[in-house]
Amino acid sequence: MTMDYDEDDYPRYISAAERKKQAAEQLAKLQRSGGKPEPIVVTARSIAKTFWGQAWNRHIESFQDYASRLPRGRSYLRQGAVVDLKIREGEIEALVLGSELYHIHIRIDKLDPERWNAIRKACAGRISSLIDLLQGKLSQEIIEVLCDPETGLFPAHGEIKLICDCPDWADLCKHLAAVLYGVGVRLDEQPELFFLLRGVDRQELLDSDWSGDMQGETTLENDDLGGMFGIDLDHL
Repeated sequence: MTMDYDEDDYPRYISAAERKKQAAEQLAKLQRSGGKPEPIVVTARSIAKTFWGQAWNRHIESFQDYASRLPRGRSYLRQGAVVDLKIREGEIEALVLGSELYHIHIRIDKLDPERWNAIRKACAGRISSLIDLLQGKLSQEIIEVLCDPETGLFPAHGEIKLICDCPDWADLCKHLAAVLYGVGVRLDEQPELFFLLRGVDRQELLDSDWSGDMQGETTLENDDLGGMFGIDLDHL
């Protein structure tokens, strides 16, 4: 069971089945009205399954002040409450069904050019193809460069601006938490959107005159990725 609030701020309990039904009805309503919603659907035990989706979620979970709201966000996401989620350059827009339909707007600062150039330099000649980049088939050294919490591609806490029109006073409400996890699911499907979100050209990571020996490169396993962020990947 999950708890929500009515217009009089009295708690009421909504089962997962009821919320899923309400979300499906809201999605159908949006479609009938001529909209083109892009819902987030979670069907597996893990919310995100691919490298970029998992890396995004691990990064979000590394922010300690998000910890108390993230479990509710995961529940909302699994119940189909994120009925629309779109990623554009520097922003994420979504619709989340709570006691009513809430509008989400998350702004992400564009990656600092100096930081991006440093990442490009570190990766020069060490990523064999765009497919390998998008699938996360990279050496551990390169993945550590891309995923470093301080100098990598992922936004710092202060580079993320969260806006939800629900009445929750918290900086991160459960609706925003659901959307943040939903981004990980979307990156499973379209990892190229991560680079769009950060305002960088992914192709630039492949551009280099340096040609090194690509032999011996191995894909970073889940245990290594989880260890980088200090969190167990398998708990989702």
